[in-house]
Amino acid sequence: MRIGVLAVQGAFAEHIAAVERLGAEAFEIRQLRDITEPFDGLILPGGESTVMKKLLRELGLFEPLKEKIEQGMPVLGTCAGMILLAREIDGGELPCFGTMDITVKRNAYGRQLGSFVCEEQFAGKDITMRFIRAPYVSETGRNTEILAVHDGKIVAVRQDDQLAAAFHPELTDDSTVYELFFRMIEKKLAA
Repeated sequence: MRIGVLAVQGAFAEHIAAVERLGAEAFEIRQLRDITEPFDGLILPGGESTVMKKLLRELGLFEPLKEKIEQGMPVLGTCAGMILLAREIDGGELPCFGTMDITVKRNAYGRQLGSFVCEEQFAGKDITMRFIRAPYVSETGRNTEILAVHDGKIVAVRQDDQLAAAFHPELTDDSTVYELFFRMIEKKLAA
């Protein structure tokens, strides 16, 4: 299993370390030539979604990555990555990929100083969640499965081959989110 991690800005190194710790191969996607080799899954990390969106276009990565997502490549978006996948962003900001039938509220949990860690259920299992200037999902489409809620707000969802979390699984020792993502990839590879 080979997973590409968008590495133009944000917490990509932590995702790579987590993926490799779990026994899969991970590599950085920084420029167009990085996606010429085959890979089985894509991670869109946390960071600053506006900057990522701008760099995706400037580097020529936007169209080919969107095409891969639309063709069913399994993708995990965390924090800013969730925003990149969202069909709609509260406040009227134009979406990036817009492939996931969700509406998100950016920076919903406040400033950097408002970051926090909590224990919540994710897909039926208690896990540690680390939130840093995180979004939340304010609305979901009919085909979107809610995987986690914190304080009444939706913080993790799945739609077909897309998985999105408002929190940062790469900053905890819990592998539950990655295990689900790996199962999504394995299912796709077996099809």
